[in-house]
Amino acid sequence: MGLDDDARDYHRRDPPGKLEVSTTKPTNTQRDLSLAYSPGVAAPCRDIDADAGRGYEYTAKGNIVGVVSDGSAVLGLGDIGPLASKPVMEGKGVLFKRFADIDVFDLELDTESLDSFVDRVAAMEPTFGGVNLEDIAAPACFEAEERLRERMNVPVFHDDQHGTAIITGAALLNAVDVVDKDLADLEIVFSGAGAAATATATFYTSLGVPTDQITMCDIDGVVTDERAAAGDPHEHVSQFAADADAVGGTDLADAMAGADVFVGLSAGGIVSREMVRSMADDPIVFAMANPDPEIAYDDAKAAREDTVIVATGRSDYPNQVNNVLCFLFVFRGALDARAREITEGMKVAAAEALADLTREDVPDSVRRAYGDQPLEFGPEYVIPKPLDERVLFGVAPAVAAAAVDDGVARRDLDPASYVEELEDRLGGSREAMRAVLTEAKRDPKRLVLAEGTDETVVRAAYQIADRGIADPVLVGARAEVEAALSTLGFDFAPEVVDPDEIDLEPYADLVYERRRRKGVTRREARDLVREHDALASALVAAGDADAMLTGRTHHYPSALRRPLQIIGTAEDATYAAGVYLLAFDDRVVFCADATVNQDPDADVLAEVTRHTAALARRFNVEPRAALLSYSDFGSVDTAGTAKPRTAARRLREDAAVGFPVDGEMQADTAVVDDFLGGDYEFAALDDPANVLVFPNLEAGNIAYKLLHCLGGADVVGPMLVGMDAPIHVLQRGDDVADIVNLAGVAVATADD
Repeated sequence: MGLDDDARDYHRRDPPGKLEVSTTKPTNTQRDLSLAYSPGVAAPCRDIDADAGRGYEYTAKGNIVGVVSDGSAVLGLGDIGPLASKPVMEGKGVLFKRFADIDVFDLELDTESLDSFVDRVAAMEPTFGGVNLEDIAAPACFEAEERLRERMNVPVFHDDQHGTAIITGAALLNAVDVVDKDLADLEIVFSGAGAAATATATFYTSLGVPTDQITMCDIDGVVTDERAAAGDPHEHVSQFAADADAVGGTDLADAMAGADVFVGLSAGGIVSREMVRSMADDPIVFAMANPDPEIAYDDAKAAREDTVIVATGRSDYPNQVNNVLCFLFVFRGALDARAREITEGMKVAAAEALADLTREDVPDSVRRAYGDQPLEFGPEYVIPKPLDERVLFGVAPAVAAAAVDDGVARRDLDPASYVEELEDRLGGSREAMRAVLTEAKRDPKRLVLAEGTDETVVRAAYQIADRGIADPVLVGARAEVEAALSTLGFDFAPEVVDPDEIDLEPYADLVYERRRRKGVTRREARDLVREHDALASALVAAGDADAMLTGRTHHYPSALRRPLQIIGTAEDATYAAGVYLLAFDDRVVFCADATVNQDPDADVLAEVTRHTAALARRFNVEPRAALLSYSDFGSVDTAGTAKPRTAARRLREDAAVGFPVDGEMQADTAVVDDFLGGDYEFAALDDPANVLVFPNLEAGNIAYKLLHCLGGADVVGPMLVGMDAPIHVLQRGDDVADIVNLAGVAVATADD
């Protein structure tokens, strides 16, 4: 099947389309329904009648955007009408929900006139927190937006105009920096004079490009003063009309000669290599016609020997211009600030935030998605990638702050609290990690990273230091660490412990003292501390570092061996165990043991439960522990079910255990609401368990991976508990975010 057939099958698969309406409150009982509808609903209705602002408090208005189109200019399909445009508008809703957690009603309007269209949209103001106009032909789109902005008291945004303007504006801000030019000196030529081109040109003037240095061309050539005087084209383009003699001619090739920037929002294949060669030194070429750009990326790059910065609308080349980087997060910030409109200042703030984000280290999830494309700031990376979730945290707060500054916000957001609110929208693991990371930042510790020459570990060390989580210490050859830093372009000078540079004898003595009755000779101890894991462990054991991470580049058991041998378990612990935090939309659970103890007995299970409960409290989660089995409270009596039953009984009998614990019990009994009532009213747990202790490593490892892959849980870990110091073993291939999270856990627990 081809792409078209796959798309047809995708859209008609039951249920047809891409959107649905779901409830956000319980509707399981008669009381729930009486609160949701009659008679309870009358109370919020009366409150809103008395104070319209409470509509944001009691209803979903503040998180609903209307995506509205008349189908007159759909993608590359043209005027196909409102019904045929519906798949596109539903798709827009998917993007809003997926990337910015904004709900959408798509509205495809069949209207007889622009007046009728404007009247119908304006009448729906009570429903929406904002309106996204989409795929409306020029020049009607300009007038529709202007009139709706005048009539409505919520943000109205025509993405085809302003989304492109903001994205290319961000790229322009960075591109001029790369080629060392000034906005005020740029000569810019546009190919295309539709909604996107006109809005982009206007936006560039807001960034600081003089209007008289922008030349616009359409299908008939340069938009000249003579054409503008004759009313061709429409008034929104005529502000950029140029003198033909000053341009040097009336066609696109004439206009491009000597230009610093070319912006294409027109048709594919209309720009030649010769036209790019005629431009000024180090030209900037934004060829954004889709699917075929005005000039192919490779042709534009090959046309010159100097620096050519090229952007297209395509994902298979660097510098993809994609509106998904913009409109979602502009609306997120505008909705959260309860803005009355989207101002020019808010758009500029969005562009500047995108430009700033491009200069930061790119997450591994984005690097994986784009393979071998260069993702370091420079000619081939002047705007973020569309899949970069950090855009939410950069753009939305900037837009919200600009709304306040411009006096259009109904709500003043605290910047730090707002970022936390946004993080919560992306998954429960971020909320769970916040308390730990905040605690770590209060008192950063020395964190030794055993695999200090690994590029991913170096990138993580940079973030750990930059965010104030810890003072990273990298173990490894100094030359290799410095080479990695140079490749990454980081202005960062971490502490490096190079085995070839330091006196290893004190650490060899420590290892010998701890391992001499385990078969290690003094000579073997000297050899051992040249190994990175052993040296890192010795640094912690000697008090020269407070915590340690290892394991990204080798198997878990081998990475754990040296810390266990040299540091060992805590005074109150006989066993270490591996714990995963799994965050769902409505709860957080801790799963143990999934990495260390293969076939634990009752003593091990009891100890693992205590340590996991203590870890849960570090995440501000009050533990409720369940020891799991395939049996419920003795329903099956075997040696296997007796272990968790015995462990649970011992814990309940221990007065020092300050949390509810029970078992053995089946997994659904432990985690499903109401399962512990009824037949099991005797159970020690009144609410579902959040600490799940598995009967063996095999069950724990299988369960957490199923919950992650099929249940959609965010995962943090594995976190080691029971060690004499905060030591955590990464999983092979963990990315920067995983390393940073475990660094936060290590530092936050360093004083335990």
